[in-house]
Amino acid sequence: MTQSGGFVLTGGTIVDGTGAPARTGDVVVRRERILSVDSPGREWMQGYRKVECFGCVIAPGFIDAHSHSDLKVLDNRTEKLLQGVTTEVVGNCGFSPYPTPDDPKVLRDFANGILNGDQNWGWSSALDYLASARKSKTATVASLVGHGSLRIKVAGNTSRGLAQSEVDAMCGLLAEAMEEGAAGLSSGLMYAPGSGASAEELIALCRVLASKGGVYATHMRSYSAGLVEAVEEQIAIAERSGCRLQISHLQAAGEEYWPLQQRAITLIEEASATGIDLAFDAYPWLAGSTVLTQVLPQAALDGGIPKLLSRLRDPFEREAIRPKIKPEAHWNGVVITAAAYDEASLVGRCIQEIADERGSDPATTVMDLLLEQDADVTIVEHSQSLENLHALMTHPLATIITDGVYTKGRSHPRLYGTFPLLFGDLVRERKWLTLEEAVHKVTGKPATAFHLHGRGRIEAGYLADITVFDPGMIRSDATYVKPDVIPSGIRAVLRDGNMLVDSGVARV
Repeated sequence: MTQSGGFVLTGGTIVDGTGAPARTGDVVVRRERILSVDSPGREWMQGYRKVECFGCVIAPGFIDAHSHSDLKVLDNRTEKLLQGVTTEVVGNCGFSPYPTPDDPKVLRDFANGILNGDQNWGWSSALDYLASARKSKTATVASLVGHGSLRIKVAGNTSRGLAQSEVDAMCGLLAEAMEEGAAGLSSGLMYAPGSGASAEELIALCRVLASKGGVYATHMRSYSAGLVEAVEEQIAIAERSGCRLQISHLQAAGEEYWPLQQRAITLIEEASATGIDLAFDAYPWLAGSTVLTQVLPQAALDGGIPKLLSRLRDPFEREAIRPKIKPEAHWNGVVITAAAYDEASLVGRCIQEIADERGSDPATTVMDLLLEQDADVTIVEHSQSLENLHALMTHPLATIITDGVYTKGRSHPRLYGTFPLLFGDLVRERKWLTLEEAVHKVTGKPATAFHLHGRGRIEAGYLADITVFDPGMIRSDATYVKPDVIPSGIRAVLRDGNMLVDSGVARV
Protein backbone atom coordinates (compact mmCIF):
# COMPACT_ATOMS: atom_id res chain seq x y z
CA MET A 1 0.00 0.00 0.00
CA THR A 2 1.42 3.35 -1.07
CA GLN A 3 0.43 6.64 0.47
CA SER A 4 2.07 10.04 0.27
CA GLY A 5 1.05 13.60 1.06
CA GLY A 6 -1.26 13.13 -1.88
CA PHE A 7 -1.42 12.37 -5.58
CA VAL A 8 -1.88 14.39 -8.72
CA LEU A 9 -3.27 12.21 -11.50
CA THR A 10 -2.40 14.19 -14.57
CA GLY A 11 -2.89 14.06 -18.31
CA GLY A 12 -5.71 11.51 -18.38
CA THR A 13 -9.26 11.44 -19.67
CA ILE A 14 -11.73 11.78 -16.80
CA VAL A 15 -14.86 9.63 -17.00
CA ASP A 16 -16.56 10.70 -13.81
CA GLY A 17 -19.10 7.91 -13.25
CA THR A 18 -22.23 9.97 -13.88
CA GLY A 19 -22.56 9.08 -17.55
CA ALA A 20 -21.46 12.59 -18.56
CA PRO A 21 -19.09 12.98 -21.53
CA ALA A 22 -15.41 12.30 -20.91
CA ARG A 23 -13.13 15.29 -20.47
CA THR A 24 -9.43 15.90 -20.07
CA GLY A 25 -8.06 17.10 -16.78
CA ASP A 26 -6.17 16.35 -13.58
CA VAL A 27 -7.41 14.86 -10.34
CA VAL A 28 -5.82 15.85 -7.04
CA VAL A 29 -6.09 13.47 -4.09
CA ARG A 30 -5.38 14.59 -0.56
CA ARG A 31 -5.49 11.97 2.16
CA GLU A 32 -8.64 9.87 1.61
CA ARG A 33 -10.58 12.30 -0.59
CA ILE A 34 -10.55 13.96 -3.99
CA LEU A 35 -9.48 17.54 -3.40
CA SER A 36 -10.06 18.96 -6.86
CA VAL A 37 -10.78 17.98 -10.43
CA ASP A 38 -9.52 19.59 -13.67
CA SER A 39 -7.24 22.33 -12.30
CA PRO A 40 -4.84 21.23 -9.56
CA GLY A 41 -2.89 24.47 -9.16
CA ARG A 42 0.83 24.62 -8.49
CA GLU A 43 0.43 24.88 -4.71
CA TRP A 44 -0.71 21.26 -4.62
CA MET A 45 2.30 19.88 -6.45
CA GLN A 46 4.85 20.11 -3.64
CA GLY A 47 4.88 16.93 -1.58
CA TYR A 48 2.38 15.25 -3.88
CA ARG A 49 3.26 12.31 -6.08
CA LYS A 50 2.62 12.96 -9.74
CA VAL A 51 0.94 10.03 -11.53
CA GLU A 52 1.20 10.28 -15.32
CA CYS A 53 -2.08 9.15 -16.91
CA PHE A 54 -1.54 10.11 -20.55
CA GLY A 55 -3.57 7.87 -22.85
CA CYS A 56 -5.48 6.49 -19.88
CA VAL A 57 -8.95 6.85 -18.38
CA ILE A 58 -9.32 8.15 -14.83
CA ALA A 59 -12.52 6.58 -13.52
CA PRO A 60 -14.07 5.96 -10.13
CA GLY A 61 -13.03 2.69 -8.53
CA PHE A 62 -15.23 -0.07 -9.88
CA ILE A 63 -18.03 -1.35 -7.64
CA ASP A 64 -18.89 -5.04 -7.78
CA ALA A 65 -22.53 -4.88 -6.79
CA HIS A 66 -22.98 -8.65 -6.67
CA SER A 67 -20.09 -10.44 -5.01
CA HIS A 68 -19.58 -13.59 -2.96
CA SER A 69 -16.24 -12.48 -1.48
CA ASP A 70 -17.68 -12.22 2.06
CA LEU A 71 -14.80 -14.25 3.54
CA LYS A 72 -12.12 -13.60 0.94
CA VAL A 73 -12.04 -9.82 1.43
CA LEU A 74 -10.86 -10.64 4.96
CA ASP A 75 -7.96 -12.59 3.47
CA ASN A 76 -6.98 -9.58 1.34
CA ARG A 77 -7.30 -11.51 -1.91
CA THR A 78 -6.40 -9.38 -4.92
CA GLU A 79 -8.36 -10.96 -7.80
CA LYS A 80 -10.98 -8.20 -7.78
CA LEU A 81 -8.54 -5.42 -6.98
CA LEU A 82 -6.47 -6.25 -10.05
CA GLN A 83 -9.64 -5.75 -12.13
CA GLY A 84 -10.00 -2.23 -10.74
CA VAL A 85 -12.60 -3.08 -8.07
CA THR A 86 -12.48 -0.99 -4.89
CA THR A 87 -15.91 -1.80 -3.36
CA GLU A 88 -17.75 -5.12 -3.08
CA VAL A 89 -21.39 -5.70 -2.16
CA VAL A 90 -21.43 -9.09 -0.44
CA GLY A 91 -24.09 -11.23 1.25
CA ASN A 92 -25.86 -12.05 -2.02
CA CYS A 93 -28.23 -14.89 -3.00
CA GLY A 94 -29.37 -15.44 0.59
CA PHE A 95 -25.88 -16.25 1.91
CA SER A 96 -24.25 -14.08 4.56
CA PRO A 97 -21.74 -15.16 7.23
CA TYR A 98 -24.02 -13.85 9.98
CA PRO A 99 -26.06 -14.13 12.13
CA THR A 100 -24.68 -17.42 13.44
CA PRO A 101 -27.16 -19.88 14.95
CA ASP A 102 -26.54 -21.75 18.20
CA ASP A 103 -24.64 -24.36 16.18
CA PRO A 104 -22.51 -22.34 13.73
CA LYS A 105 -21.76 -25.48 11.71
CA VAL A 106 -25.33 -25.44 10.37
CA LEU A 107 -24.71 -22.04 8.78
CA ARG A 108 -21.28 -23.07 7.50
CA ASP A 109 -22.64 -26.21 5.87
CA PHE A 110 -25.30 -24.10 4.17
CA ALA A 111 -22.99 -21.35 2.90
CA ASN A 112 -19.55 -22.87 2.33
CA GLY A 113 -20.35 -24.04 -1.19
CA ILE A 114 -20.74 -20.37 -2.17
CA LEU A 115 -18.46 -18.60 0.31
CA ASN A 116 -15.63 -21.15 0.05
CA GLY A 117 -14.88 -21.06 3.77
CA ASP A 118 -13.51 -23.44 6.33
CA GLN A 119 -15.22 -24.59 9.52
CA ASN A 120 -14.11 -21.71 11.72
CA TRP A 121 -15.91 -18.62 10.50
CA GLY A 122 -19.04 -16.90 11.73
CA TRP A 123 -20.20 -13.60 13.19
CA SER A 124 -23.09 -13.05 15.54
CA SER A 125 -24.28 -9.84 13.88
CA ALA A 126 -23.83 -7.39 11.04
CA LEU A 127 -22.00 -5.14 13.50
CA ASP A 128 -19.38 -7.80 14.20
CA TYR A 129 -18.95 -8.81 10.57
CA LEU A 130 -18.63 -5.24 9.31
CA ALA A 131 -16.06 -4.49 12.02
CA SER A 132 -13.95 -7.34 10.62
CA ALA A 133 -14.60 -6.30 7.02
CA ARG A 134 -13.37 -2.78 7.68
CA LYS A 135 -9.92 -4.27 8.25
CA SER A 136 -9.72 -5.47 4.66
CA LYS A 137 -6.76 -3.97 2.82
CA THR A 138 -8.21 -4.63 -0.61
CA ALA A 139 -11.86 -3.57 -0.62
CA THR A 140 -14.54 -1.44 0.96
CA VAL A 141 -17.33 -3.84 1.92
CA ALA A 142 -21.08 -3.31 1.91
CA SER A 143 -23.06 -6.28 3.18
CA LEU A 144 -26.55 -7.59 2.59
CA VAL A 145 -28.17 -9.86 5.16
CA GLY A 146 -28.75 -13.28 3.67
CA HIS A 147 -32.37 -14.45 3.92
CA GLY A 148 -31.17 -18.06 4.13
CA SER A 149 -28.83 -17.14 6.99
CA LEU A 150 -31.66 -15.36 8.81
CA ARG A 151 -33.94 -18.37 8.40
CA ILE A 152 -31.27 -20.71 9.78
CA LYS A 153 -30.76 -18.45 12.78
CA VAL A 154 -34.46 -18.46 13.63
CA ALA A 155 -35.72 -21.86 12.51
CA GLY A 156 -32.74 -23.99 11.50
CA ASN A 157 -32.04 -25.31 8.03
CA THR A 158 -35.63 -26.07 7.10
CA SER A 159 -37.67 -25.25 4.04
CA ARG A 160 -41.01 -25.47 5.81
CA GLY A 161 -43.36 -22.53 6.06
CA LEU A 162 -42.58 -20.42 9.12
CA ALA A 163 -44.89 -19.48 11.95
CA GLN A 164 -45.74 -15.80 12.32
CA SER A 165 -43.61 -15.63 15.48
CA GLU A 166 -40.61 -16.87 13.47
CA VAL A 167 -41.19 -14.34 10.70
CA ASP A 168 -41.45 -11.63 13.36
CA ALA A 169 -38.14 -12.78 14.84
CA MET A 170 -36.50 -12.57 11.41
CA CYS A 171 -37.88 -9.06 10.94
CA GLY A 172 -36.44 -8.03 14.28
CA LEU A 173 -33.00 -9.41 13.39
CA LEU A 174 -33.13 -7.67 10.01
CA ALA A 175 -34.02 -4.34 11.61
CA GLU A 176 -31.08 -4.71 14.01
CA ALA A 177 -28.73 -5.54 11.14
CA MET A 178 -29.87 -2.49 9.20
CA GLU A 179 -29.28 -0.28 12.21
CA GLU A 180 -25.80 -1.80 12.51
CA GLY A 181 -24.88 -0.88 8.96
CA ALA A 182 -26.18 -3.63 6.66
CA ALA A 183 -27.16 -2.40 3.19
CA GLY A 184 -30.27 -4.56 2.82
CA LEU A 185 -31.48 -8.12 2.38
CA SER A 186 -30.75 -10.75 -0.23
CA SER A 187 -32.77 -13.85 -1.01
CA GLY A 188 -31.77 -17.09 -2.68
CA LEU A 189 -35.12 -18.59 -3.65
CA MET A 190 -33.59 -21.44 -5.65
CA TYR A 191 -31.58 -22.56 -2.61
CA ALA A 192 -32.93 -24.32 0.46
CA PRO A 193 -33.97 -23.08 2.98
CA GLY A 194 -34.91 -19.85 1.16
CA SER A 195 -36.79 -21.88 -1.44
CA GLY A 196 -39.46 -22.56 1.19
CA ALA A 197 -40.25 -18.90 1.81
CA SER A 198 -43.70 -17.64 0.93
CA ALA A 199 -44.27 -14.29 -0.72
CA GLU A 200 -45.87 -13.11 2.54
CA GLU A 201 -42.70 -13.92 4.48
CA LEU A 202 -40.63 -11.92 2.00
CA ILE A 203 -43.08 -9.00 2.02
CA ALA A 204 -42.84 -8.76 5.81
CA LEU A 205 -39.05 -8.58 5.61
CA CYS A 206 -39.12 -6.11 2.74
CA ARG A 207 -41.38 -3.79 4.72
CA VAL A 208 -38.57 -3.58 7.25
CA LEU A 209 -36.22 -2.66 4.42
CA ALA A 210 -38.59 0.01 3.17
CA SER A 211 -38.70 1.58 6.62
CA LYS A 212 -34.89 1.55 6.85
CA GLY A 213 -34.06 2.57 3.29
CA GLY A 214 -32.51 -0.78 2.43
CA VAL A 215 -32.21 -2.74 -0.81
CA TYR A 216 -33.80 -6.11 -1.57
CA ALA A 217 -31.59 -8.12 -3.93
CA THR A 218 -33.08 -11.40 -5.09
CA HIS A 219 -31.85 -14.58 -6.70
CA MET A 220 -35.32 -15.48 -7.93
CA ARG A 221 -37.09 -18.84 -7.93
CA SER A 222 -36.35 -19.52 -11.60
CA TYR A 223 -34.26 -18.29 -14.50
CA SER A 224 -35.58 -20.87 -16.95
CA ALA A 225 -39.13 -22.18 -17.42
CA GLY A 226 -40.50 -20.08 -14.57
CA LEU A 227 -38.57 -16.87 -15.32
CA VAL A 228 -41.58 -14.68 -16.12
CA GLU A 229 -43.54 -15.86 -13.07
CA ALA A 230 -40.46 -15.33 -10.89
CA VAL A 231 -40.12 -11.72 -12.07
CA GLU A 232 -43.84 -11.12 -11.52
CA GLU A 233 -43.56 -12.39 -7.94
CA GLN A 234 -40.62 -10.16 -7.08
CA ILE A 235 -42.25 -7.07 -8.60
CA ALA A 236 -45.38 -7.76 -6.54
CA ILE A 237 -43.24 -8.05 -3.39
CA ALA A 238 -41.60 -4.69 -4.13
CA GLU A 239 -44.94 -3.05 -4.89
CA ARG A 240 -46.63 -4.33 -1.74
CA SER A 241 -43.72 -3.60 0.58
CA GLY A 242 -42.45 -0.34 -0.91
CA CYS A 243 -38.82 -1.46 -0.89
CA ARG A 244 -36.19 -1.00 -3.57
CA LEU A 245 -35.79 -4.17 -5.70
CA GLN A 246 -32.61 -5.38 -7.36
CA ILE A 247 -33.09 -8.52 -9.46
CA SER A 248 -29.85 -10.48 -9.30
CA HIS A 249 -28.01 -11.76 -12.39
CA LEU A 250 -30.99 -11.57 -14.75
CA GLN A 251 -30.80 -14.09 -17.59
CA ALA A 252 -32.72 -16.79 -19.43
CA ALA A 253 -30.85 -20.06 -18.89
CA GLY A 254 -31.35 -22.78 -21.48
CA GLU A 255 -31.91 -22.33 -25.22
CA GLU A 256 -35.59 -23.26 -25.08
CA TYR A 257 -36.12 -20.43 -22.58
CA TRP A 258 -34.14 -17.68 -24.31
CA PRO A 259 -37.31 -16.06 -25.72
CA LEU A 260 -38.58 -15.53 -22.16
CA GLN A 261 -35.91 -12.94 -21.38
CA GLN A 262 -37.54 -10.14 -23.35
CA ARG A 263 -40.86 -10.81 -21.64
CA ALA A 264 -39.09 -10.54 -18.28
CA ILE A 265 -37.40 -7.28 -19.29
CA THR A 266 -40.71 -5.85 -20.48
CA LEU A 267 -42.29 -6.60 -17.09
CA ILE A 268 -39.41 -4.81 -15.36
CA GLU A 269 -39.72 -1.79 -17.67
CA GLU A 270 -43.48 -1.57 -17.12
CA ALA A 271 -43.05 -1.77 -13.34
CA SER A 272 -40.38 0.93 -13.43
CA ALA A 273 -42.69 3.16 -15.47
CA THR A 274 -45.33 2.93 -12.72
CA GLY A 275 -42.85 4.23 -10.15
CA ILE A 276 -41.66 0.98 -8.56
CA ASP A 277 -37.99 1.40 -7.65
CA LEU A 278 -36.33 -1.57 -9.31
CA ALA A 279 -33.42 -2.53 -11.52
CA PHE A 280 -31.35 -5.60 -12.31
CA ASP A 281 -27.77 -6.71 -12.65
CA ALA A 282 -26.03 -9.09 -15.04
CA TYR A 283 -22.55 -10.42 -15.79
CA PRO A 284 -20.94 -10.30 -19.27
CA TRP A 285 -20.48 -14.05 -19.65
CA LEU A 286 -22.50 -16.79 -21.36
CA ALA A 287 -22.03 -19.27 -18.50
CA GLY A 288 -22.89 -19.10 -14.83
CA SER A 289 -21.43 -20.82 -11.80
CA THR A 290 -23.05 -22.46 -8.79
CA VAL A 291 -23.07 -25.62 -6.69
CA LEU A 292 -24.14 -28.96 -8.15
CA THR A 293 -26.81 -29.34 -5.46
CA GLN A 294 -28.65 -26.54 -7.30
CA VAL A 295 -29.89 -29.02 -9.92
CA LEU A 296 -31.69 -31.05 -7.24
CA PRO A 297 -35.19 -30.38 -5.95
CA GLN A 298 -34.39 -28.14 -3.02
CA ALA A 299 -36.66 -30.14 -0.72
CA ALA A 300 -33.91 -32.75 -0.84
CA LEU A 301 -31.67 -30.32 1.07
CA ASP A 302 -34.18 -29.71 3.85
CA GLY A 303 -32.17 -30.18 7.04
CA GLY A 304 -28.84 -29.48 5.37
CA ILE A 305 -26.09 -31.53 3.78
CA PRO A 306 -26.16 -34.45 6.27
CA LYS A 307 -29.87 -34.97 5.55
CA LEU A 308 -29.26 -34.77 1.81
CA LEU A 309 -26.55 -37.41 1.93
CA SER A 310 -28.83 -39.65 3.99
CA ARG A 311 -31.59 -39.29 1.39
CA LEU A 312 -29.20 -40.09 -1.45
CA ARG A 313 -28.17 -43.29 0.31
CA ASP A 314 -31.77 -44.41 0.74
CA PRO A 315 -32.98 -46.22 -2.42
CA PHE A 316 -36.59 -45.11 -2.02
CA GLU A 317 -35.79 -41.43 -1.35
CA ARG A 318 -33.22 -41.44 -4.11
CA GLU A 319 -35.80 -42.61 -6.63
CA ALA A 320 -38.18 -39.89 -5.41
CA ILE A 321 -35.49 -37.27 -6.09
CA ARG A 322 -34.55 -38.55 -9.56
CA PRO A 323 -37.51 -37.26 -11.63
CA LYS A 324 -37.30 -33.84 -9.99
CA ILE A 325 -33.67 -33.17 -10.95
CA LYS A 326 -33.65 -30.08 -13.18
CA PRO A 327 -35.05 -31.18 -16.51
CA GLU A 328 -33.70 -28.07 -18.22
CA ALA A 329 -30.07 -28.90 -17.46
CA HIS A 330 -28.14 -29.64 -20.66
CA TRP A 331 -25.56 -31.97 -19.26
CA ASN A 332 -22.95 -31.38 -21.96
CA GLY A 333 -22.82 -27.78 -20.74
CA VAL A 334 -22.60 -28.55 -17.01
CA VAL A 335 -18.89 -28.70 -16.22
CA ILE A 336 -17.33 -29.54 -12.85
CA THR A 337 -14.98 -26.83 -11.57
CA ALA A 338 -14.31 -28.09 -8.04
CA ALA A 339 -14.90 -31.20 -5.94
CA ALA A 340 -14.06 -32.23 -2.40
CA TYR A 341 -12.07 -35.25 -3.60
CA ASP A 342 -10.91 -36.69 -6.93
CA GLU A 343 -10.43 -33.23 -8.42
CA ALA A 344 -7.83 -34.44 -10.91
CA SER A 345 -10.31 -36.86 -12.48
CA LEU A 346 -13.36 -34.57 -12.36
CA VAL A 347 -12.48 -30.89 -12.83
CA GLY A 348 -13.02 -29.70 -16.38
CA ARG A 349 -15.33 -32.56 -17.33
CA CYS A 350 -19.03 -32.30 -18.10
CA ILE A 351 -21.71 -34.40 -16.42
CA GLN A 352 -22.65 -36.13 -19.70
CA GLU A 353 -19.07 -37.24 -20.30
CA ILE A 354 -18.76 -38.66 -16.80
CA ALA A 355 -22.13 -40.42 -17.14
CA ASP A 356 -21.10 -41.98 -20.46
CA GLU A 357 -17.81 -43.16 -18.99
CA ARG A 358 -19.66 -44.77 -16.10
CA GLY A 359 -22.29 -46.31 -18.32
CA SER A 360 -24.94 -44.36 -16.44
CA ASP A 361 -27.46 -41.59 -17.00
CA PRO A 362 -26.88 -37.94 -15.96
CA ALA A 363 -29.38 -37.94 -13.06
CA THR A 364 -27.80 -41.03 -11.49
CA THR A 365 -24.35 -39.58 -12.07
CA VAL A 366 -25.29 -36.32 -10.34
CA MET A 367 -26.57 -38.19 -7.28
CA ASP A 368 -23.54 -40.49 -7.24
CA LEU A 369 -21.11 -37.58 -7.50
CA LEU A 370 -22.80 -35.73 -4.66
CA LEU A 371 -22.56 -38.81 -2.45
CA GLU A 372 -18.93 -39.45 -3.38
CA GLN A 373 -17.92 -35.82 -2.82
CA ASP A 374 -19.95 -35.15 0.36
CA ALA A 375 -22.13 -32.83 -1.76
CA ASP A 376 -19.17 -30.47 -2.23
CA VAL A 377 -19.14 -29.98 -6.02
CA THR A 378 -19.09 -26.68 -7.94
CA ILE A 379 -20.09 -26.31 -11.57
CA VAL A 380 -20.06 -23.91 -14.50
CA GLU A 381 -23.20 -24.09 -16.64
CA HIS A 382 -23.10 -22.88 -20.27
CA SER A 383 -26.68 -21.85 -20.95
CA GLN A 384 -27.08 -18.30 -22.30
CA SER A 385 -27.21 -16.55 -25.67
CA LEU A 386 -25.14 -13.71 -27.10
CA GLU A 387 -28.23 -11.86 -28.31
CA ASN A 388 -29.73 -11.95 -24.82
CA LEU A 389 -26.44 -10.88 -23.29
CA HIS A 390 -26.39 -7.81 -25.54
CA ALA A 391 -29.91 -6.90 -24.41
CA LEU A 392 -28.90 -7.16 -20.76
CA MET A 393 -25.59 -5.32 -20.96
CA THR A 394 -27.01 -2.37 -22.88
CA HIS A 395 -30.24 -1.92 -20.93
CA PRO A 396 -30.45 1.37 -18.98
CA LEU A 397 -31.69 -0.45 -15.85
CA ALA A 398 -28.68 -2.83 -15.81
CA THR A 399 -25.72 -2.79 -13.48
CA ILE A 400 -22.79 -4.96 -14.55
CA ILE A 401 -21.36 -7.35 -11.96
CA THR A 402 -18.93 -10.24 -11.54
CA ASP A 403 -21.01 -12.64 -9.41
CA GLY A 404 -17.56 -14.07 -8.73
CA VAL A 405 -17.40 -17.23 -6.61
CA TYR A 406 -14.18 -18.59 -5.19
CA THR A 407 -13.80 -22.35 -5.43
CA LYS A 408 -11.18 -24.81 -4.26
CA GLY A 409 -10.64 -25.91 -7.85
CA ARG A 410 -11.08 -23.92 -11.06
CA SER A 411 -13.11 -20.77 -10.47
CA HIS A 412 -15.23 -19.11 -13.15
CA PRO A 413 -13.14 -16.57 -15.13
CA ARG A 414 -15.50 -13.78 -14.05
CA LEU A 415 -13.66 -13.80 -10.73
CA TYR A 416 -10.52 -12.62 -12.54
CA GLY A 417 -11.54 -10.68 -15.61
CA THR A 418 -15.09 -9.31 -15.67
CA PHE A 419 -14.42 -5.57 -15.79
CA PRO A 420 -11.44 -5.81 -18.18
CA LEU A 421 -13.68 -7.99 -20.40
CA LEU A 422 -16.37 -5.31 -20.23
CA PHE A 423 -14.07 -2.49 -21.30
CA GLY A 424 -11.95 -4.50 -23.72
CA ASP A 425 -14.45 -6.76 -25.48
CA LEU A 426 -17.87 -5.15 -25.04
CA VAL A 427 -16.83 -1.47 -25.20
CA ARG A 428 -13.73 -1.33 -27.39
CA GLU A 429 -14.24 -4.31 -29.71
CA ARG A 430 -18.01 -4.89 -29.96
CA LYS A 431 -19.00 -1.26 -29.24
CA TRP A 432 -22.08 -2.38 -27.34
CA LEU A 433 -21.65 0.50 -24.89
CA THR A 434 -19.87 3.81 -24.87
CA LEU A 435 -17.03 4.22 -22.42
CA GLU A 436 -19.14 6.63 -20.36
CA GLU A 437 -22.10 4.24 -20.21
CA ALA A 438 -19.96 1.32 -19.14
CA VAL A 439 -18.19 3.29 -16.42
CA HIS A 440 -21.52 4.51 -15.07
CA LYS A 441 -22.85 0.93 -14.88
CA VAL A 442 -20.00 -0.13 -12.60
CA THR A 443 -19.53 3.06 -10.54
CA GLY A 444 -22.13 5.79 -10.12
CA LYS A 445 -25.14 3.57 -10.79
CA PRO A 446 -24.41 0.89 -8.15
CA ALA A 447 -23.19 3.54 -5.70
CA THR A 448 -26.61 5.19 -5.87
CA ALA A 449 -28.53 1.91 -5.76
CA PHE A 450 -26.74 0.63 -2.65
CA HIS A 451 -26.39 4.00 -0.88
CA LEU A 452 -22.58 3.98 -1.05
CA HIS A 453 -22.32 7.60 -0.02
CA GLY A 454 -19.23 9.45 -1.19
CA ARG A 455 -18.23 6.76 -3.69
CA GLY A 456 -18.77 6.12 -7.37
CA ARG A 457 -17.81 9.54 -8.80
CA ILE A 458 -14.76 11.58 -9.67
CA GLU A 459 -15.75 14.77 -7.91
CA ALA A 460 -14.23 17.04 -5.30
CA GLY A 461 -15.17 15.89 -1.81
CA TYR A 462 -15.78 12.27 -2.83
CA LEU A 463 -13.67 9.48 -1.40
CA ALA A 464 -10.63 8.84 -3.55
CA ASP A 465 -11.58 5.49 -5.03
CA ILE A 466 -10.01 5.71 -8.48
CA THR A 467 -9.15 3.24 -11.23
CA VAL A 468 -6.80 4.29 -14.00
CA PHE A 469 -6.82 2.11 -17.11
CA ASP A 470 -5.63 2.16 -20.69
CA PRO A 471 -8.77 1.90 -22.88
CA GLY A 472 -6.73 0.62 -25.82
CA MET A 473 -5.00 -2.12 -23.83
CA ILE A 474 -7.49 -3.24 -21.19
CA ARG A 475 -8.53 -6.85 -21.68
CA SER A 476 -8.93 -10.22 -19.98
CA ASP A 477 -7.41 -13.45 -21.23
CA ALA A 478 -9.12 -15.49 -18.50
CA THR A 479 -10.88 -18.57 -19.88
CA TYR A 480 -13.00 -21.37 -18.46
CA VAL A 481 -10.00 -23.70 -18.80
CA LYS A 482 -7.45 -21.23 -17.42
CA PRO A 483 -9.31 -18.59 -15.45
CA ASP A 484 -6.57 -17.32 -13.11
CA VAL A 485 -4.99 -14.85 -15.53
CA ILE A 486 -4.16 -11.31 -14.43
CA PRO A 487 -5.88 -8.81 -16.74
CA SER A 488 -4.05 -6.26 -18.86
CA GLY A 489 -4.47 -2.49 -18.95
CA ILE A 490 -5.18 -1.62 -15.31
CA ARG A 491 -2.51 0.96 -14.48
CA ALA A 492 -3.40 2.15 -10.98
CA VAL A 493 -6.05 1.68 -8.33
CA LEU A 494 -6.57 3.94 -5.32
CA ARG A 495 -8.97 3.24 -2.47
CA ASP A 496 -9.58 5.90 0.16
CA GLY A 497 -6.53 7.69 -1.22
CA ASN A 498 -4.19 4.72 -0.85
CA MET A 499 -2.42 3.40 -3.95
CA LEU A 500 -3.25 -0.32 -3.94
CA VAL A 501 -2.31 -1.11 -7.55
CA ASP A 502 0.69 0.72 -9.00
CA SER A 503 1.77 0.16 -12.61
CA GLY A 504 -0.46 -2.91 -12.74
CA VAL A 505 1.01 -4.54 -9.62
CA ALA A 506 -0.86 -5.00 -6.34
CA ARG A 507 0.87 -3.25 -3.42
CA VAL A 508 -1.03 -4.67 -0.43
